[in-house]
Amino acid sequence: MLDKCSKMSNQSDQFYEGCGREGPIRCILLSEFHAVAGSKISCQVPDGYISKEVFDSIRFFIIPKPQLQRCTLTVNALGHKVIGYPVRIDHQRYPRNAFYFNLCFVCDSWAQTVQYEAAVKKLSEYMLMMEEETGFLSNSSNNTRIQNLLTCILHDLNGKQVATIVEGETTIYLKITKLKPDPSLVQDHQVPLICKGFENISLESWDLTTQQVVPFINGVNHVARIAAEADVENQLVKSCIQNLVYYGVVQLYPLLKYSNVYMCTRNLQNLSKDRSFAEDCRRGVQLQGEKEPPRKLPSLHKILLMYSQMTHGVTLRALCQRLCPREHGIDERKLVTFGLQHSLIRCINKYPIFTGSYPSARHKLYTGLNSLDEICCETGLPPSRIEEDIDVDSNVTVIWK
Repeated sequence: MLDKCSKMSNQSDQFYEGCGREGPIRCILLSEFHAVAGSKISCQVPDGYISKEVFDSIRFFIIPKPQLQRCTLTVNALGHKVIGYPVRIDHQRYPRNAFYFNLCFVCDSWAQTVQYEAAVKKLSEYMLMMEEETGFLSNSSNNTRIQNLLTCILHDLNGKQVATIVEGETTIYLKITKLKPDPSLVQDHQVPLICKGFENISLESWDLTTQQVVPFINGVNHVARIAAEADVENQLVKSCIQNLVYYGVVQLYPLLKYSNVYMCTRNLQNLSKDRSFAEDCRRGVQLQGEKEPPRKLPSLHKILLMYSQMTHGVTLRALCQRLCPREHGIDERKLVTFGLQHSLIRCINKYPIFTGSYPSARHKLYTGLNSLDEICCETGLPPSRIEEDIDVDSNVTVIWK
């Protein structure tokens, strides 16, 4: 008994309002406004989950003033979070010439509930349509049907995240959409690459900015260059690419330079364990000329050798000079891109720090927080020029991370 109490206490300490954790739907509640009794619970599943005392404390938020009708409302009180969409129907057949109802999802007070709002609204609009056509809610003979309907919805949404409602000739589909965290802000020096499966995506369904930007996303152009070549304002391009990242159409990678240093990760062992993945890699890094016939696929041994030699202090240029990947049918640019896409390698960036007393305009960028790629985009200078200046400047220290 003590162990159980301890676990419950730990859970209450872990979960709190704003913790970002999703929770199940604990109850679906249908409330109506009675001409004599006022706001009341007409149906809830499971029965009795929300007590009369709790409902009486929040009923003014469940059936609110007319100004708040047809708005998604969330009430967090007394250990429950209630998401509703209050509706008012004006008609002479009702007492006081109006019928008020609110179909609510009830969750734990700590749970994130924004993912349920669209389903609550859609279900309420469906109930509104049914009421206007057949008096589905206001007819007391339908209480059992409503109870069974809400029970099925609760079970399906919690179990499968989807629910199908069939009433007569009407069918409605509900789905709980998983929320993704907002992607990081897009930087000028980052290189977008279209993910596998979206290479031939139709542009007609996207907005005009996306249609103008996507043709310049080739895995080589960085964001600032895309903005210049597409003739689109830089901030608009960043917002467009951030949107594509959110929907999984695009991934962002560091600018590919032969002066870059890469390091292999533990995921490299997947190449030797997964034959299908290894074949994808061999095809993905194959050297192909525009007018040359298709070459033989490079060997997995040579690919693994290239990846395994990527380590601190070894630039991509030095690696190519030593191992000559093109002689073995390997395109080193595709090799790096494939490795970054599948987390086989990671890029180790240079961060210069100015340690002198009188910084110039460029020295002010050497804070240890700006990578070499960011400084290149900011100044418009090539990496080789900045690296030459850093090498001869005794007041600049470089860290790699």
